[in-house]
Amino acid sequence: MEKSEIWELDAYLKPFKPVLWRRHQMRLNKALEITGAHDCLAHAVNNHLYYGVHRTDRGWVCREWAPNARAMYLTGECNGWGKDPSYAFTPIGSGNWELVLPPEALRHGQLFKWFIEWPGGAGERLPAYARRCVQDPETKIFSAQIWEPAEAYEWKHRNPPRVGHPLVYEAHIGMSAQEPGIADFDWFRTKVLPRVARLGYNTLQLMAIQEHPYYGSFGYQVSNFFAVSSRFGTPEGFKRLIDEAHAKGIAVIMDLVHSHAVKNELEGLSRFDGTYDLYFHAGPRGEHPLWSSRCFDYGKNDVIHFLLSNIKYWMEEFHLDGFRFDGVTSMMYHDHGMGRDFTQYGDYFDGNQDEDAITYLGLANQLVHECNPCAITLAEDVSGMPTLAYPREMGGIGFDFRLSMGVADHWIKWIKELRDEDWHVGDIFYQLTNKRRDEHTISYAECHDQALVGDKTIIFRLIDKDMYTSMSKDIPSLVVDRGIALHKIIRLLSLATAGDGYLNFMGNEFGHPEWIDFPREGNGWSYHYARRQWSLADDKLLRYRDLELFDRDMIRMAKAQNLYDSPPLPVVQDIGSQVLAFERGRLLFVFNLSPGRSYTGYGMEVRPGKYRCILDTDDPSYGGFGRNDRKTLHVTLPQRGTNVLFLYLPARTAMVLIED
Repeated sequence: MEKSEIWELDAYLKPFKPVLWRRHQMRLNKALEITGAHDCLAHAVNNHLYYGVHRTDRGWVCREWAPNARAMYLTGECNGWGKDPSYAFTPIGSGNWELVLPPEALRHGQLFKWFIEWPGGAGERLPAYARRCVQDPETKIFSAQIWEPAEAYEWKHRNPPRVGHPLVYEAHIGMSAQEPGIADFDWFRTKVLPRVARLGYNTLQLMAIQEHPYYGSFGYQVSNFFAVSSRFGTPEGFKRLIDEAHAKGIAVIMDLVHSHAVKNELEGLSRFDGTYDLYFHAGPRGEHPLWSSRCFDYGKNDVIHFLLSNIKYWMEEFHLDGFRFDGVTSMMYHDHGMGRDFTQYGDYFDGNQDEDAITYLGLANQLVHECNPCAITLAEDVSGMPTLAYPREMGGIGFDFRLSMGVADHWIKWIKELRDEDWHVGDIFYQLTNKRRDEHTISYAECHDQALVGDKTIIFRLIDKDMYTSMSKDIPSLVVDRGIALHKIIRLLSLATAGDGYLNFMGNEFGHPEWIDFPREGNGWSYHYARRQWSLADDKLLRYRDLELFDRDMIRMAKAQNLYDSPPLPVVQDIGSQVLAFERGRLLFVFNLSPGRSYTGYGMEVRPGKYRCILDTDDPSYGGFGRNDRKTLHVTLPQRGTNVLFLYLPARTAMVLIED
């Protein structure tokens, strides 16, 4: 480790120095073990170049790792789906199998599978390294597909520079269509990506890219880790989308699911060669009790090679700018963190931690940054594991950012359990800024989790059924007025108090009505709720447009003012009046959360000078009432040795002022 070890930055970690040191050494030792004779980790993990189906100068070569297999065959459209001896694999040692074929034996677009025989049984399997899998529309059965286009995709644009403060637009390709159905990469590229760019977000986070058998899993039950979901188009379509995003200066990160895998045997890795513990833990530990999925054994080098090669493949093949690692909490704890509150430091060092998984996460972060030093990694962790977003050289796990998942939970609690009159500005500021100072964080008021059926978005919690009757600008509604005002305030507060970045889920920026519900038996297999009604935000007669315009200007403000270069410093926490004010650099954020009290000449001590308003939630263009003149220049007045700024604070409004 370097001079500033973790325990020097956080004194509460000193009692756990031996554990932290052991974890650090485990990562270093495993990195050396995996690297071997290579000079770095990125040069050592290349399983995707060896296994799977590859076209060569002399024809085709197919390879698979299946130690328990007794025989293997390629079966498919090339041989009538039979067990053809000319398509039989040969064992080549260490559990590996190989099949060499002449050029005419296979062609681009053909469907195929492996047929694997093992002691006491046999079955069809999709290659572990299949790069494309497609589903039969009638039988719903998946097959692998030979994907070797005659011409490789030519990239036109370079990856953008590293994003220091991500403003993340979380999106799902399939449900991005206006009409019911599954959208594809081309739709998203031409219709949605320009909206993302116009709103000002600098990072696009894409969900459900890895192939998954069940569409309604939101992409979190992965079957084929190297395959782009065929529901959304071809690998080339995905590349065009990323290329176009890069042209607009937007980084693209992918939801990476290495925390678990689907239980399906015909499509996935489970019981691949007749054994249950090839990639996963044996026995009960190999199954997640809540997710009905398989849990990887991160203590196996073969599994580490598989997962690390998967990371390298996505980065090299698709020029991704990083990953959001899903389910990190589940990975790091033997009990998956279920039913635990994590209220003290000992909860992170009590022996319940899967240190093989923690080692893998450290290696994964190392590899990502070796492949592209400008790439970023985000960790989805609800436990608050210290060191998660500390640099590896200091003994940390090495994520660039962690998601402040508790922020959304707090907003739900305040909205559900408290009257507006009882919102405590001191508690709100504390909870929104209560983050580990030495770890970079990204906050959000809501993500996709809050939009799913069974839950409610913020706008739905605030307006409810009035969403269907009173969102027209010519229909007066106190319920809608309140909802619109608080929606803007909540999002601005979440962005303004965030540590290092902000996230929004697709459509929530304009208060998309209704929940997300994928086609299933319970809704008649309908796509009605698995789409985004962009037309609502484009209609000048509806209030959705006002919310979108506010979100656009809020994001632009954060970028233009380098919001996250300075921490939030409290100025006013007036509990009785429900007024909250804090500084970030040259910016002064002022919130009046009172539902019915406006204040004339409300004074607060600030730095001397002139202040002008650059963002006002009450602006008529954002659906407000225009009770403040944006052109007014506010000047501090000396008073008893201090400098006081006097402002008019209408009820349920917020302003962002800048020193002029």
